[in-house]
Amino acid sequence: MENSEAIALTAALLAAAGDLTKRINDGVVARGFEGRPAFGFAFTRLAPDGATVTDLAAHLGFTKQAASQLVDELVRKGYAERRPHPVDARARLVVLTELGWACTRAAEEAALEAVQPWVELLGEDEVRVLCDRLRRIAPYGPIRPTW
Repeated sequence: MENSEAIALTAALLAAAGDLTKRINDGVVARGFEGRPAFGFAFTRLAPDGATVTDLAAHLGFTKQAASQLVDELVRKGYAERRPHPVDARARLVVLTELGWACTRAAEEAALEAVQPWVELLGEDEVRVLCDRLRRIAPYGPIRPTW
């Protein structure tokens, strides 16, 4: 692969990721939820069993202070709540509320809508192959915001 091909591939993947993030966030907002893409990235770590602020910071690539501020915002908006940690008395567990789970379901619906143009362009089989290849390249993420 030549440099120009590598740059083109990188640009295409970043453009696709940015487009998906925007489409999913727009779909969530259109369904009546207030938020921003960072919420969705946090929700992926908070579901299904919750996380500490430290866990969330590591997942997002944030400082603990920035993650704590995000959690404060999620709690204020009713998407998450702090609970006692079941094992560590010093820590608090951040978990999604019913509203947070409803927002997560809205994001799943929006994600389906966001990839539908790919299915129409490439067909379901090719999209499944694309998904398989991307999972092989980056099986565990990280899935984090860059802003």
